[in-house]
Amino acid sequence: MTDIQAHNTRAATVWSSGGSIYDGVSRSLAEAIEHAVRRLDPKPGEKHLDVATGTGWASRRLAEAGAAVIGTDIAEGLLDAARSEARRQGLVIDYQIGDAEAMPFADGQFDGIVSTFGVMFVSRPEAAAAELARLVRPGGRVVLSTWQTDSTLFEMFQVMRPFMPAPPAGATPPPSPFAWGAQARVRELLGGAFDLGFETGVCTAFMPDGAAFWELFSTGYGPTKMLAESLDPVRRAELQAAFTAFHERFRTDLGIAMGRQYLITHGVRR
Repeated sequence: MTDIQAHNTRAATVWSSGGSIYDGVSRSLAEAIEHAVRRLDPKPGEKHLDVATGTGWASRRLAEAGAAVIGTDIAEGLLDAARSEARRQGLVIDYQIGDAEAMPFADGQFDGIVSTFGVMFVSRPEAAAAELARLVRPGGRVVLSTWQTDSTLFEMFQVMRPFMPAPPAGATPPPSPFAWGAQARVRELLGGAFDLGFETGVCTAFMPDGAAFWELFSTGYGPTKMLAESLDPVRRAELQAAFTAFHERFRTDLGIAMGRQYLITHGVRR
């Protein structure tokens, strides 16, 4: 983890813990990822960066369009899964460990940058925003997909919150990742460097039942997996019950069909 800043090493461990199972989470985001890639509109021969690529869904779509693609993440376990899937599909993508707050690339190196539900989880948003601006050439594009501040994904994190340890006394609370789902906050972060536009959308996750959501997230989604593993058996069972019941709220004739509200930010570098 030599390319990851010290304050992000724990986050790297958390996200990496999902490994290849995280790809099931990415699959449930396919509609929103496709929306972001279409808004970025990659062209053959262009150079694009996928920040916080996870298991590589957006980067593969960029490569399929003929772009030269680098995918970065702090989570080696997710990058291993991304590399395996790219090889399986015959795609050439350069996957690298990379901290979104301090990227190892030259100024203006990329025609476009995408991040799908990734950069929103950084611990220092201003630093990450400055890197996005630094790395995109003038006239280049940035596209982010982020969860809206009142989305069902925000509600899901609220279900987990009572089971999380209290922060140390006097510690500054970490920034909410869901702030990236508010247009006003994104304008604060990126509006000085990009001409911005916004769109909203809903992607629907389908599962047979709430228990299937728990199985996927408790084994493949780092924050849920590590939280569950940190609890004693009684508290873990309580978390499982609350998590399952939350997802059962979205039961339909198809099983669970959970709509999740997201924001697309698209910008052109001045």
